[in-house]
Amino acid sequence: GRLAELSLWSAMLREPSLSLIDGALDPVRDVSGTAGHLTLTLPAELTTALLTRVPAAFHGGINDVLLTGLAVAIADWCRRRGRGSSAAVLLDLEGHGREEVFADVELSRTVGWFTSLFPLRLDLGGLDLEEALAGGAALGRTLKLIKEQLRALPDNGLGYGVLRYLNAQTSAQLASLATPQIGFNYLGRFAAAAGTDWGPAPEAVRLGGGALPLAHCLEVNAVTLDDAEGPKLTAHWSWAPALVTEAAVRDLAEHWFRVLGALVGHAAAPGAGG
Repeated sequence: GRLAELSLWSAMLREPSLSLIDGALDPVRDVSGTAGHLTLTLPAELTTALLTRVPAAFHGGINDVLLTGLAVAIADWCRRRGRGSSAAVLLDLEGHGREEVFADVELSRTVGWFTSLFPLRLDLGGLDLEEALAGGAALGRTLKLIKEQLRALPDNGLGYGVLRYLNAQTSAQLASLATPQIGFNYLGRFAAAAGTDWGPAPEAVRLGGGALPLAHCLEVNAVTLDDAEGPKLTAHWSWAPALVTEAAVRDLAEHWFRVLGALVGHAAAPGAGG
């Protein structure tokens, strides 16, 4: 039943997109124990608006907002480094896999998440980067464009894993195509209160032993934690030091937060949204 999606996923991986980094991962060299790590936190005031005002203005979800900001930041990051001018960003989008996409599946009595992972090519169209970075109308148009691309995915992308890993014929075909260089995962929003029976472990974002091969040259795992000051978006970046420098990653990470701030400003402008 998923075979009808093969052309969608093949096109996603075959169409041109920005190349973030030269070279490829080495499963022996590039392992979790050698990865670089960087953590940045967005102030509560900006995070609050990001979680509420921006999605409400555009009738979307937080992933629409975060991915729009990341795609715009990557496009400008690549432009400043002379890495091409493609209007598309290819990434792996990870999720909890708990979407109730079938009428006879009900997940409220299950524990944990199942993890979905699929490639996503975000087409920015004819984006005016300067206008978008300044929080102008181009940024709002891009958010609407990316929101619709996410909505067009059948069953939130769950079919990709079936075709990539459970069907020998389609698995070989998809494995021969491009591999996203960056992975993104928004883990959700959690209370950060201490002294309770249950709470998020501080090391929860960095899972795995030191010898696990890295899945991407760059990865960002974001989570919103509520504390006494309010919700704060925290982004945990990891990367393969042999392929990208810490300075370059910090530049991209800080640029992403600036674009998210521009989205907050844009959503507050008269007439924004839709």
